Amino acid sequence: MNEDAFWQLIEDCRPPEPDPDADLLAGTLTERLARSPLSLVIRFAEQLSWALYRLDRKEYGHDLGGDAFLYTRAAVVAAGRTVFDGVLEDPRAFTSYATDLIWAESLLYVPDRAYRHITGEEWGRATRYS
Repeated sequence: MNEDAFWQLIEDCRPPEPDPDADLLAGTLTERLARSPLSLVIRFAEQLSWALYRLDRKEYGHDLGGDAFLYTRAAVVAAGRTVFDGVLEDPRAFTSYATDLIWAESLLYVPDRAYRHITGEEWGRATRYS
């Protein structure tokens, strides 16, 4: 899965109704990945970690604690590629996510849940970007 395929999957799985904590998105992504080859789950995990890593910048999270900063970055990813690219271009676009504590913690568990569904085992995963 390349970066374009990752963002297309996010877009394809985003619900039409409001999804403030990205729980519906995470559920749909998990279902889709659980029906896919294990290699796709692994590549999704790598792309997700890369996207989160790219948002791991001091100018975004200087007022947020560790978990809050991670969950807020996940919310930017859940919002889709256009929002993600906008935040990378202008760090001020991250402000509303941080100020309003917009989180998408459930997105972080998608690869692990899909892996467990496919293999029946817990995933002791290590992605290139932690």
